[in-house]
Amino acid sequence: MKPWRRCAAMLLIAGAGLAACRLGGAAPLQPLLVQLSAQAQAGDLLFRQGTEAISQLVRSVDADDFSHVGLLVAPATPAGLWRVVHATPSEKPGQPDAVVLDTLDFYLHPQRAHSYQLYRVAASATARQQAVDWALAQQGRAFDLLDAERGLYCTTLVWQAWHHAGVALEARFTEVLLPFLGGRYLLPGGLRRAPQVQALTPVLPVVPALPVVPVLPAP
Repeated sequence: MKPWRRCAAMLLIAGAGLAACRLGGAAPLQPLLVQLSAQAQAGDLLFRQGTEAISQLVRSVDADDFSHVGLLVAPATPAGLWRVVHATPSEKPGQPDAVVLDTLDFYLHPQRAHSYQLYRVAASATARQQAVDWALAQQGRAFDLLDAERGLYCTTLVWQAWHHAGVALEARFTEVLLPFLGGRYLLPGGLRRAPQVQALTPVLPVVPALPVVPVLPAP
């Protein structure tokens, strides 16, 4: 993606955490991930509000709470980790702007997210697995706002994944008038207001785990 296109892209659709994401890995986030995983299913939509000024710009264009979305991927084993497949500008050193697969704690790390909300698409277990499988098959495909043949961005990855699973999400596209980036785009608010999508949680804050302080015996 050309430099000016990438700059414009970051003003519109969410990576929302690019510099912060380069600070390091993701520490476990204590009970919130356990609670989220307990009610989650493969193919659920996980929206997040990013931590950077870019996120504020995205939300101001969209007039919505969130700036990014991904699809939940269930663990392969009972002891495995929930993961999120999403289309994003690079969030790790050396990673391209592309469709990637991250652990849930990385996706919702406080460096990258202020808050989140989980949504469910009304569909069969077969359809939700088909949506996940299609999204996973896109890993490595470019993050691209301007060329739908070449790449995807966060909301179109989710929208197309469910379309390939036979579920047509009636999402609202928004006409955007920005230099070098005019056109109709699917913003996070337009996706989460689709009638086939229902919120499973309220908007929840991301709270980092507190360090464990050892209790010393009394002298």
